[in-house]
Formats: sequence, C-alpha cells, structure tokens
Amino acid sequence: MKISWLDLSDRIKYELQQREEEGNDVSELRAEWNALEDSSLNEEKKKVNSEKFYHKLENFPFSIQNEINEPSEWNEILQITNAKPDSVPSFTSEFIEDRILGGWLGRSAGCLLGKPIEKTPRSGIKELLTSNNTWPIKDYITGRGISDILLKKYPWNKHSGKESLKENIECMTEDDDMNYPMINLLVFEKFGEEFLTEHIIQTWMENFPSLSTFTAERVAYANTIAGFNPPETALIRNPYREWIGAQIRADFWGWISPSQPIRAAEFAWQDARLSHARNGIYGELFFASAISLAFQYNDVKEIITKALDVIPPKSRLVSALNYVLSLPVETQSWEETVDALYEKFGKYHWVHTINNASLVVAALISSKGDFETAICNVVMGGWDTDSNGATVGSIMGTMMGAKNLPSKWINPLNNKIRSSLKGFDNSLLSDLSKRTSVLAKYKS
Repeated sequence: MKISWLDLSDRIKYELQQREEEGNDVSELRAEWNALEDSSLNEEKKKVNSEKFYHKLENFPFSIQNEINEPSEWNEILQITNAKPDSVPSFTSEFIEDRILGGWLGRSAGCLLGKPIEKTPRSGIKELLTSNNTWPIKDYITGRGISDILLKKYPWNKHSGKESLKENIECMTEDDDMNYPMINLLVFEKFGEEFLTEHIIQTWMENFPSLSTFTAERVAYANTIAGFNPPETALIRNPYREWIGAQIRADFWGWISPSQPIRAAEFAWQDARLSHARNGIYGELFFASAISLAFQYNDVKEIITKALDVIPPKSRLVSALNYVLSLPVETQSWEETVDALYEKFGKYHWVHTINNASLVVAALISSKGDFETAICNVVMGGWDTDSNGATVGSIMGTMMGAKNLPSKWINPLNNKIRSSLKGFDNSLLSDLSKRTSVLAKYKS
C-alpha cells in the first residue's frame, strides 16, 4: 500500500529537489536515482534499492549554501533579525472580539473559495472558469456550465471540492487549513503560554487523524510514532521541511497576540519546529506576525514590511518577499504580477513556502484594502489555492474586523465549520472566535 507523502520513492525525488534548492549539484545523484526508478526490477527489489539509496542520501556530504543566514533555532533567529521587543497593547474587548471573529470568518471564506480548484494548475483554473464565464473570479466557484470533458481534465479537489462549490455550500467544509487553528486553540487551552512543541504533537496524536495531515506534517507524525522527538521529527527523511505546512498553521498565534509580533512568532516557532526547518519555519513566523500586526495597522504594505522584521533578513524567504515589494503590483495588471512570480519562483513545488508566500503578499498589496479583490486575486494566481486564500482572508479579516466583511462572502458559511478533529466537527465559527478571544493577551 502506497501512503502519499510517506512513500520512499516520492521522498527521494523531493529530497533531491530540496538539496538542489539548498545549493547542491545533484545531477549525478538524480541520474543514478532515475536509472533505479526506470529499472525492470520487481516492487520488492525496488523497495530495497530505494532504502539503500535513501541511506546514501542521508550520509552524503551535502552543504547548505546559505546556512549561516538561515538558522532554525529561535534564539539564533532572534539575534539576526530586526525585531524590537513587544509591549502589551490596550484594546477594548469588543475590538478584539470583532477582529478575531473577522480572522476566523475571513480565513474560512478564502479557504472555501480556493478549495474546489486546489491542485489545478493556473492555466487549468482559467480554462475551467472561462468556459462558464466566471473568469475573473468574483464569487465562490460554481460548476454550473462547465462541460464534463473539462471536468475530466481538471477534476474538482477530491477533499470536499464539490461540497465547496457555490451551489453546494452549506458551511465551511472540512480542510486541513482550518483544522490547524482549531488544534492550536486546543493546545493553548490545555497547556497555556508555557506549551512546548511536544505538547503540540501530543495533541495531534490524541485528536488529529494521521491521514488528515499532509507533506511535512504527515512525516512528523510518522517520525513521532517511530520514536523521534522534535526537532528530529522535522529532519528525519522529511524533504517537505521548507514547504507550506507550517505557514498554514500561523493564524492562531497571531490572533492571541494582538500587536505583539514577537510573541506571535515565538509561539509559531514552537509549532513550526515540529515539522519544518529554515524557510519552512520562517513562513509561519512571518504570517503569525503579520496577523498580529493586522490588529494595529490598516495598511497591508505596512503590515508586510513590519512582519519581515521577525525573520532572518538574508534568508531566501526575505529575498523573495523583497522581490515582490519591488514589483509595481498596485499599478500593473494582476496577470502581469502573477506572470512575474511564475517566472521568478516557478521552479518550486506548488506547495512550497517561498512561492506561495510571495503570491500571498502580492495579492494583499494588489487588493488596496478590498477583501474580495485580495482573496479572488490570490486564488486566480494558482499554486496552493485554498491555503493561500485562507491566509489572505485571515489577514484581511483580522485587519477589517467581522463587522466590515462583505456578507456576500460570509453569509454562505452559515457560521458553521466541519472538521476531522475530535470534538470540533460542526463547530460554530462564533464559538471558536470567543474561545480564541478569551486567550488573547492585551490590556483592556
């Protein structure tokens, strides 16, 4: 039985790609692996060869070109950033509750918008939606008017994709992007500010079905079962360690740390180190801080530039986000911006941190403060559509507050969310928001 993301041949392929991204020449190793993959050996012998080859990779003298500028330990990260100490802000409870509810609702709406077309390439999204005159996106995606031929070519996401179409929406459907703020809520309710990475994996294993996790999270889960502890859970045979998984777990830490980006980032680090390293960690730190800053600032560009202060300034992620900031996003067409991002970052896997974070930042800037423009643009940009829609929706929702979110996007949620987490299925978004608000740190 092949289990996605744990299969040895998949992990070898992506490990070679990861090592190449770190600055290594893997051409000879790749050729050797391709020869093994293409051989006429039976499955058992291929499995033996895969194990031998992975062992070779684990002992190969790889280097990390930018290692000195990309630490994974919190103290080392903090030492080289431009972060300034937090102070506890003063807010009214009504303000905090509205902003946190806005975050939960905005995240749900953005996630739901991108969900049917997750895994569909950008060109396919455009082809699908042009066929029924719903391109550019201005509403939840509908399947009405799309031919069976096109849907065979570009099927809806098998994980609740059909249920997320406009004509079928009854609530926020089950999704890993929404499970993570719920599981982090549970961690913080149980263990408080002193929680550790070990408490996170303990909570996962007690409440989170293993196959509801993906990529690096599934590897960390399996590594824990095999007896490894953090940070080894993130490093043992985990080629997805710089992919988007940690980035989509950032929101809760920002919501409970209004206008305290360092606090949000440190909580996010405890979470991210379970499954990620370097830029994979930075994605979660950056967006946790951005969401924290969304309580304070009403300009997305200001939020972005200040959130950059919490991650290493010479990292690949900062370099990528600075590239986005150098583009004339506000004055050129969205298609031109996305073309530039694909030209620059198209080498990355469609669920990597660097390309998706860049697309999220570009969409936020392009929106000029408009919620609909932000989530629609990021979903039209492709790559990880539901994750990116969720992150953009969360930042915009937290910045704007629930009272200012357009009913067109919020009412279809019916204030309800499905989940594969124990005890969370059919939760009310308003209840989750209230539980989160109780945990937020601020002066009233």
